[in-house]
Amino acid sequence: MKDDMVSHVPVHALLTDGTTVCIRSARPDDHPRVRRLYGDMSPENMRLRFFAVSPASAAAAADRACGPPRPGYRALVAERHGHLLGLAEYDTGGSGAEAEISVAVADGLHHRGVGTLLLEHLVSAARAEGVTAFTADALNENHAMLEVFADLGLRTARHFDGPEVHCVIALDASDTYLSAVDERGRAADIASLTPLLRPDTVAVVGAGRRPGSVGRAILHHIRTGGFTHRLFAVNPAAASVLAVPSCPSVSDLPVPPDLAVVAVPAAAVPAVAEECGKSGVRALLVVTAGLDADQSRVVLAACRSHDMRLVGPNCLGISNTEPNVSLDATFAAGHPRPGTAGVAVQSGGVGIALLDGLSRLGIGVSSFVSLGDKYDVSGNDLLQWWESDGRTDLALLHLESFGRPRAFSRTARRVTRRMPVLTVDAGRTDAGRRAAASHTAAAATRTMTRQALFTQAGITATHSIGELFEAAALLHAQPLPDGSRVVIVTNAGGAGVLAADACAEAGLSVPSPVPALADDLLAVLPDGAALDNPVDAGAAVTEDQLSACLDRVTRSRDADAVLVALVPTAPAAATGDDLVRAVTGVVGRGRKPVVLVRLEQALPVELLPASEDTRVPSYAEPGAAARALAHAARRAAWLARPAGTVPALPDVETERARHLVDAYVDAHPDGGWLEPGECADLLGCYGIPQSPWAWADTEDAAVLAAQRLRGPDGRVVLKGHRPGLLHKSSRRAVLLDLQNDAQVRAAYRDLRVRFAGRLTGVVVQPLADRGIELFAGVVQDDVFGPLVLFGSGGTATEVLADHAARLAPLTDHDVHDLITAPRCAPLLLGGEGRAPVHLAGLEQVLLRLSRMASDLPQLAESDFNPLLATPGEVSVLDARVRVQPRRPRDPYLRRLR
Repeated sequence: MKDDMVSHVPVHALLTDGTTVCIRSARPDDHPRVRRLYGDMSPENMRLRFFAVSPASAAAAADRACGPPRPGYRALVAERHGHLLGLAEYDTGGSGAEAEISVAVADGLHHRGVGTLLLEHLVSAARAEGVTAFTADALNENHAMLEVFADLGLRTARHFDGPEVHCVIALDASDTYLSAVDERGRAADIASLTPLLRPDTVAVVGAGRRPGSVGRAILHHIRTGGFTHRLFAVNPAAASVLAVPSCPSVSDLPVPPDLAVVAVPAAAVPAVAEECGKSGVRALLVVTAGLDADQSRVVLAACRSHDMRLVGPNCLGISNTEPNVSLDATFAAGHPRPGTAGVAVQSGGVGIALLDGLSRLGIGVSSFVSLGDKYDVSGNDLLQWWESDGRTDLALLHLESFGRPRAFSRTARRVTRRMPVLTVDAGRTDAGRRAAASHTAAAATRTMTRQALFTQAGITATHSIGELFEAAALLHAQPLPDGSRVVIVTNAGGAGVLAADACAEAGLSVPSPVPALADDLLAVLPDGAALDNPVDAGAAVTEDQLSACLDRVTRSRDADAVLVALVPTAPAAATGDDLVRAVTGVVGRGRKPVVLVRLEQALPVELLPASEDTRVPSYAEPGAAARALAHAARRAAWLARPAGTVPALPDVETERARHLVDAYVDAHPDGGWLEPGECADLLGCYGIPQSPWAWADTEDAAVLAAQRLRGPDGRVVLKGHRPGLLHKSSRRAVLLDLQNDAQVRAAYRDLRVRFAGRLTGVVVQPLADRGIELFAGVVQDDVFGPLVLFGSGGTATEVLADHAARLAPLTDHDVHDLITAPRCAPLLLGGEGRAPVHLAGLEQVLLRLSRMASDLPQLAESDFNPLLATPGEVSVLDARVRVQPRRPRDPYLRRLR
């Protein structure tokens, strides 16, 4: 049993109706329960399962599933409250690549997703063992089972033979399959969150009579917030609290509540959670702080065993402003304003700030969840809820951690195509999560990893709460720009200069107006107006003149966005209100964003009423407006290109690579750095081009290798090797420009002396042609998975720190972004008499590196430095690969945290 994927440590997952089940390996003590599973089946279902009604078949199946472990066989069960709901198994019969499967679901539990969930986990376990296809035989009339196979999302071939059909299911990890898993997970998530966010009955446990208690405050908020359904308090010493009926315990309530809000001392929370579960509660909101590890474990176990979703502990609460719900189960100062922004936070203080700010802006909140310690319900769950609630059009997240970032990324990529998703990039200064063991590890900071996640998922990442509001106001109120060209219009030259600087610093373009637009503006603006960009309309501009100017600018094809910077001037032909009215009156005419900057404005950002039921964001300083426009331009660019695909790669030998890595781990249980020959073999499995090389462990062998490898100029390179050596150049282990046998001999002797008896051999290579030295690598992040890095290479790669990063697997868009993002990108693209490097070859190296990292979870890190790029080819001159024995869980497998 190599890891969680294979031994299948018990995990909890959701059925289609939101019910929680445990998926685990079958055990010997399951034998009577497996017999009962089959014994309780109707004769018809027994016939469909075994092709005959025979108690002997059921007994044999129980013996097989609960027998001693054997290679190539695995049986998984779905369990709830000690009862087996289903069983799925595969058996390779010793073949290894293909396995026969069978699935059984208890009578009365069909069409709830039991069989499909078991098959998903079986697919994951089989892939980890190298199984590439499932086979299954079924009766033609077994439509339910055949439909399960067809709907998995995997390629399925059918062969009909009389009353039977033979199915072959390919286990390739296609995006089609992952999308099908996503859709099933979303439906199950929404069903499980309904008792939490749309409860019919709520009970507040710990609602005291003492003013100031948290439980009483939450009860007061629910009662005064207009909750439209049944509400109870739980207090052993009161018949009512705040005129709300109260019972001594949860079990004494007249009906089981959908949602129980728990606000009791930490020591009492585990017992309350267990009582809630036994009473039929479907969701827990634990606002109590200070639970220790044992208390937290007991609470989560109660939720898992009793089908309850959990928010918290240590949280502010939840709110849903839907008119038919109106639930405010928080202890914030006031009720949130109803609106269309979904909010999820881990920090209660940040939550209060977001609720207040969204209410002040007039955007309001559709639903709000303070996740607290986030033992269960996560940002991923809430993105799926907002995607489907029919009300949310803007999502705001403040997440300090990610439980399943790759699953979160897939969800976010889908959701961000429907609505803006904004976040505060909290904790971005953590620049050294571990000691730098290689160039890759040194470059792969947590900051870079989070930024890669946000960029690939299309999430708008801001640096502060203030910047979050700046961007949210614009994305909520205005259309997206078609590009990054901003025309600035002002009534004061100095304000225009500030705005131009801010736009340039934000990465926006401030082009001069084309002659046609300048002529249009000349016709409507007062004498003395400056018609460059910024357009300085002058202090004497009137409301009508500014309105006419803005009308022409917003309709111009030469502007993607308009920034209006106004300052109060005296004497002036128009008041400040007049000029603001000119701005708000033109919004919406040209279908492009218009933002306003008022330097005298007291609040950092406001949303001002505008024409046609729209609003215009108004900022107190130009930098805020420019940052918001830049975020909008990046979102528009992300939406404009189609969703990326992971390209198919020919000539990849995944199975051989897995065997190579497994063999190394078997010989080195603690993992380690592969030897040069092993590195070359692994890269060869993925078709990654390498410079010719030879291994030599004696002086004579080095000379013979040099004679064989010399190019037209006759020069070679010797690279000394010893176990664990990483930075060869800094250790003076690379000797260049060796032109004859005598120099090779001298170099070998020199390395032997330098290494003081630790030299195990040398790598001999021809001296490479001139080209651009690059760096490519991958590192397995414990949380985020494999991160691919690319940038400037050579001996100064860490000093220059010119790297970009994306999470694997890379799509075609990701690899393009990787190549164009570093500062060295212009060198690769050619120009000024320089030919571009072999970009197609460079893309292939990065895609194959990404595939290698995705296929091999034991790959801890790899380092290609230098990666030499020329107009004719791209090749790895030096490669290092470190493997680890641990194999992480399948990141896309449906399971609860």
